[in-house]
Amino acid sequence: MATIHPSSVVEPGATLAETAVIGPFCYVGPRVTIGPGTRLVSHVAILGRTTLGEGNTVWPQATLGAAPQDLKYRGEDSELVIGDFNEIRELVTMHLGTGTAGGVTRVGDQNLIMTAVHVAHDCVIGSHTILSSNVGLAGHVHVQDHAILGGAVGVHHFVTFGQYCYVGGMSRIVHDVPPFMIVEGDPGDVRAPNIKGMTRHQFPPASIDIVKQVYRNIFRRQSGESEAAANASLPERLAALERDHPEDECVQIIVRFMRNTLVGVHGRYQESLRADKNAPAPAQ
Repeated sequence: MATIHPSSVVEPGATLAETAVIGPFCYVGPRVTIGPGTRLVSHVAILGRTTLGEGNTVWPQATLGAAPQDLKYRGEDSELVIGDFNEIRELVTMHLGTGTAGGVTRVGDQNLIMTAVHVAHDCVIGSHTILSSNVGLAGHVHVQDHAILGGAVGVHHFVTFGQYCYVGGMSRIVHDVPPFMIVEGDPGDVRAPNIKGMTRHQFPPASIDIVKQVYRNIFRRQSGESEAAANASLPERLAALERDHPEDECVQIIVRFMRNTLVGVHGRYQESLRADKNAPAPAQ
């Protein structure tokens, strides 16, 4: 039987694993499911149709599963699904999805969600990410695996963060952030390849060198380029990279990501899915 502090309220209908721990002064709503080993430290509110998997820790004053802050929301049935072994720190808010995007806000596994982060409706967070204190994600934002967002980053709705990217603190992000790149500024711009992040995750040196080349070819035009290279369009540059490095997975990931962004609206692929239901399918 779950451990429940006598000062907490767990509504009838909630499903708690035997090894779940509900600390003092918590509220758990009737449609909540809490998995084995998940612990609510104290003063936590879990609302709506919210599922937490195994081994999560939720710190004081966090509120998970509240109704979306979206004027289009009309009370439709929606949910928040959180995976396993996430660290959700003080004052974090995560909201339910809406009917305009499948009705699910989703968080993966082993993420560090620091103090006062806001994850809005219909966001999709991958696994092994770090969202630093006071990050604000607007609705429909996607954060791919191993991305790191610095403190107080503000994010426009429908932005996608590519895997292994790094975003500097206090940046304003209004466009998709490419994989393996460092972005910072107001508005955010690509500054360098994320060499330190790739090294920490033990990418082969050859792949790191190729990502450096991708950065020079795509995001930093080189002096001394041939006239043909200097005048090449972004699609042509992407095609050349794909042709020259067909076996390198990092190149393929970046090329697919950039092609999706190119067909997006205002530099955001996910926005194209909202604006036009006949938008091109993601690059394969």
